[in-house]
Amino acid sequence: MGIPLFKGSEVERLRLAGRAAAGTLEHVASRLQPGVTTADIDAWVREDTARRGGTPSQLGYKGFPATVCTSRNHVVCHGVPRADEVLKPGDIVNVDVTTHLDGFHGDTSATFMICEVSADAKHVVDVARRCRDVGVSVVRHGARLGDIGAAVTALAKAEGCSVVEEFGGHGIGRQMHGEPHVPHVARAGTGITLKSGMVITIEPMINLGRPDIRMMPDGWTVVTADGSLSAQFEHTVLVTRDGCEILTPSELSLHIPVSHPKS
Repeated sequence: MGIPLFKGSEVERLRLAGRAAAGTLEHVASRLQPGVTTADIDAWVREDTARRGGTPSQLGYKGFPATVCTSRNHVVCHGVPRADEVLKPGDIVNVDVTTHLDGFHGDTSATFMICEVSADAKHVVDVARRCRDVGVSVVRHGARLGDIGAAVTALAKAEGCSVVEEFGGHGIGRQMHGEPHVPHVARAGTGITLKSGMVITIEPMINLGRPDIRMMPDGWTVVTADGSLSAQFEHTVLVTRDGCEILTPSELSLHIPVSHPKS
């Protein structure tokens, strides 16, 4: 099956799904504070997604048991929310939200810093955000898929960080995960040619230490092999003639202060 090219009303429905996912992520960000559990985050995602008329795409996907991935500190991705996992000052936590709305999916994530965090934590979060943004910046009709990974890898390496190779972005639309696979470690000028109407996610996972990872016994949670911190940011983007459109726009405060109010 070829990579779909979206247009017209399909693009508008993709926008609505992307904005719904981004809105739910903003809702979660507004409630984060020390003492919150990752199970609380799961409940908030479930409630807010329903309020927006959507359903959580991740729930039940290949057996995933929750509505959201919550990846804390050395967890790279696919962290399963738990009632006994409590956010503490100094933690960083990635919240990955995917919403299914009117037949289409929107996928976005951000890594939040709980109260005062270490210089290393600030660094890996900042680099991860900039790696996503530099990957987005090269997307346009006629660019090659490898251009994204080349830009991400160059920035991460310059900042003394590494990029996880085993996971990448993906095509998205009527399916949550589809073609193409979007590698975040690649050579410029390689891979398929991007075409206007393609929709992909860009979501590099950036480690403070080595890029090696390992799977935990639950079969979902992926952690850094050396125990170093990991951070990730994600947007869903539509390829256009002169660049791209971010379908999951948001205004997020990544630093959660001690006095952050409940809502």
